[in-house]
Amino acid sequence: MSELAERTNKHSTGESFAEPHGQLPVRPKPPLRRFHQARWDEPIIFELSRPGRRGIAVPEPGAPEVELPEAVRRAQPPRLPELSQPHVLRHYLRLSQENLGADLNVDVGQGTCTMKYSPKVNDRFAAEVAELHPAQPVDTVQGVLEIYHRLERMLAEISGMARVSLQPGSGSAAIYANVAMIRAYHASRGEGHRDQVITTLFSHPSNAACAKTAGYEIVTLMPDADGYPDIEALKAAIGPRTAALMITNPEDTGIFNPRIKEFVDLVHSVGGLACYDQANANGILGITRARDAGFDLGHFNLHKTFSTPHACGGPAAGACGVSEALAPFLPGPVVTFDGTSYGLETPERSIGKIRPGLGVTPNIVRAYAWIMALGAEGLRAVAETAALNNNYLMSRVLRIPGTSAPWDKRRIEQVRYSWRELSEETGVHSEEIGVRAADFGVHYWTSHHPHVVPEPFTLEPTESYSKEDLDEYAAILAHVADEARRDPAFVKGAPYNQTIHKIDPTPLDDPKQWAPTWRAYVRKHLG
Repeated sequence: MSELAERTNKHSTGESFAEPHGQLPVRPKPPLRRFHQARWDEPIIFELSRPGRRGIAVPEPGAPEVELPEAVRRAQPPRLPELSQPHVLRHYLRLSQENLGADLNVDVGQGTCTMKYSPKVNDRFAAEVAELHPAQPVDTVQGVLEIYHRLERMLAEISGMARVSLQPGSGSAAIYANVAMIRAYHASRGEGHRDQVITTLFSHPSNAACAKTAGYEIVTLMPDADGYPDIEALKAAIGPRTAALMITNPEDTGIFNPRIKEFVDLVHSVGGLACYDQANANGILGITRARDAGFDLGHFNLHKTFSTPHACGGPAAGACGVSEALAPFLPGPVVTFDGTSYGLETPERSIGKIRPGLGVTPNIVRAYAWIMALGAEGLRAVAETAALNNNYLMSRVLRIPGTSAPWDKRRIEQVRYSWRELSEETGVHSEEIGVRAADFGVHYWTSHHPHVVPEPFTLEPTESYSKEDLDEYAAILAHVADEARRDPAFVKGAPYNQTIHKIDPTPLDDPKQWAPTWRAYVRKHLG
């Protein structure tokens, strides 16, 4: 065993993993799980390509041969990588071994993203609709349309809203749809002068980003001394230019604003709309509803709250819910039911399509199956368990010397913590603690910029994790914090057991170095 590996293992468990000569290899379980990520130094698939290599393509039984019109034929075949079947399998299996994921590790460290367990049976259900085409005749997809219609009604009941569209392909797309409906609503009333959107510092940044993209001026409310959005600042901000308040509650601190209806009423008093970003709804299912607080519209992230996979950031699924007054502006088409069959219609003042087709159908099926399996009581149990898990984990994390959580109050489903005290004492930063935590096979996230909470880290355990999972995660953080005090340079040198080195973030801020495709990378960086 190398000196570095020996040192790393001693730091990891307090003892060496090296076996003395003649001793049996079975030993008591160490204090922390022993972990080492596979490292394959796997090339990009285009680098593995060799002219003439072939796999086996099996056509679908009975698949018709289609003669494409000349106008849509390619002048040349697509320049796809040429590999044999074993090379393809080897490539993707190796990549899978170089990644952590929800099926492998305790990923409560992906704060604000509600990374929960997605039942594998739901993947089987989703596979049943994988071959559907968005242009199929309505009478051939009655079962799928029924799922859409039933899920829309379920989400309407959960949120209190009148109508729901499942068309957006992500939470951010749903937020943009909400912004578009806000703009269309005010334009229909001859109030196009409303050009300001109010949001809060700890609401999801997508609210400000989507509104800004749509041309709105953004007004951001800072937190008050108690950690709530400053209501006095809201009173000063609202006026005839106010188009909407776009707010997350609980915010990304995990703090629920008990005066939320007062915020909504203030915005309504000047003619603005109130839009609820419900991406953090995992801790309030069956307990609070958007419409009951007076909201006019809002969205859910089905890839968070309703257990469809994040899929590395997409394809996800969003759901926009609106009041009766805003229903005519929903993206279309929406599913209808006349008592006999399901159909499609586009609302009279629809903002149009947000994406092709009706929505991300596999994830619609997954969300529908998840809700059906739980029922109303089960959804409330999800929220109660998520809040319990979060507050239990908070009690464990705050026992670690050097941690804190601004604003001394209970949280709902997540907490934004701070390592400021530890960082000031040791010089080790939050990002470096997160990189070292990966050596133990767990994920860790800091927070959205700007880092108003100094040296932040945000944890959201959801309802999926057991007490043992949370204890293990807290023990890893405590161990790394102890390492930072004993040997700061060692923590700063991490990762040791991971597949990659540290990433230099400098090129991320230089568009000239961006390479979104392999060919762009070859052109820009390989000459």
